Order: sequence, then C-alpha cells, then structure tokens
Amino acid sequence: MRDIGLVGTEFGPDGFLPDEPEARRDLLAAYGLSAVGGFIPVVLHDPAVDPVADIQRRIPAFLRAGADRIVLAAATGHDGYDSRPVLDELGWATLLRNLDRVADAARVHALATSLHPHVGTMIETADEVERVLSGSDIPLCLDTGHMTIGGTDVAAFVDAHADRVGHVHVKDVDAALAARVRAGEVSYTDAVRQGLYTSIGAGDIDFLRIIGALERAGYRGVYVLERDVILDAAPQPGDGPAADVAASAAYLGDLIAGAAA
Repeated sequence: MRDIGLVGTEFGPDGFLPDEPEARRDLLAAYGLSAVGGFIPVVLHDPAVDPVADIQRRIPAFLRAGADRIVLAAATGHDGYDSRPVLDELGWATLLRNLDRVADAARVHALATSLHPHVGTMIETADEVERVLSGSDIPLCLDTGHMTIGGTDVAAFVDAHADRVGHVHVKDVDAALAARVRAGEVSYTDAVRQGLYTSIGAGDIDFLRIIGALERAGYRGVYVLERDVILDAAPQPGDGPAADVAASAAYLGDLIAGAAA
C-alpha cells in the first residue's frame, strides 16, 4: 500500500492488522498509513439482539487506533454472502431503528457511521437502499461495486442523493456477471472467482460521472479503493492484485484531480 502511494487503510478482516489498538496504530504509522476506520457487520434486524452493545464494545479500539469512522453492514446472522433471509415488517422497523441508534452511539465519540449496502446482507437491492434513505437518517457508504450488483444505478443515485453519501468504496465490476448474480444464475462467491470485480476503469461503472458528481456536491471524505479477488495461488511480486491496485489508484487519482480542477 505504501509503495503504491496510498495514504490510509481500513482495518480489513480480523487478523489482517494487530488486534491491540496501539500496536495497530503503530504498525500503520511505520508505513506512513493512517487508520481510516473499519467494516463492522452486525445484526440489526433481530429484536432479540442489541447491536449498540456490540458497537460500544468496539469503539475504544477504533479511537485508540486513530480511526474516525465505522462502516456498518446489516449482517444476516449467517455465514457467507450467498443467501439471506427476507425481512418482515417487524424486522424492517427494528433494523431502521437500530441504524439510528448505532449512529447516535458512535457520534457521542466523534465517530461517523455509514451503512454499507452489501451483497448477501439485509440491505442489498435498490429498493432496500431506498427504504433505508426514507426510514433512517444514517449516511451511506457508497460502494460502487456492491450497489451496482444489487441493482442500483450508482451514478443516478449520486445525482439524487449526494447529501447522504458519508463514505465511498470504489470498486469496478463486470456488468454481465453482476446481472447473473442478481438473476440467481451464479452465486456471489463464484462470480468473484470468475472475475466479477475488475481494475478500476476496466469494468462497466461510469466513474467519470460518479466522481464528478461527488466532487461537485462537495464530498470531502476519502475514497477507499478495493480490489476483491479470490486467489488460487500467491501471485508473483509486482503482479496480481498489487499491480491492479497500482493501476487503479493512478486512474482514480486522475479522475479526482480532473473533477476538482
């Protein structure tokens, strides 16, 4: 990440960085990287589960590592992202109420919270995203890949709802494979293995329009570049995801600079 020229990182999955917050902060600092925050999948729709307690338990580690935001996902309560239950009205009411409760609990500690629409979670489709917008005040993590796979026209979404974007994950996708995932013809995991995600600019997402709309709307948050792959073997040095991320970062940097000019 440092050699590519990135300046910060989210925490990644458990085990990627040290668990101890100060050790995590010091390791990042040794490579000139800041802590952006982290992805937390938590069950929000079950009346028997209190997600605020889980979030409050995690907040001290975020603060001590120097992070300023939580990226929240509406977990199903099951492993993996290839299937999910259907919410009833009680589940929806509970989820929407808990979104605001979690955001309020984090805000007390000056942590921003954004909800991440994500394939295989309770908020995946365009209709579900719209229901969150109308039923909650929480900002969204605009994940260009997951929202596209879920059926949201991301460029049109930014045009209409830039004021609700609190955080951005940048991923590009193969639209044909994304359509097959939506249609249930291929599982999400198998699609990722088949190349669902591409280098930024090599897929079908209109980043010129999206980045331009975000910059014009005054977005001043970070752009988190993600490159999701399933590897069958370790790539050679300088090849594989590292090379893709380097090319993607250069492409994205040019777009941001052009939009801000």
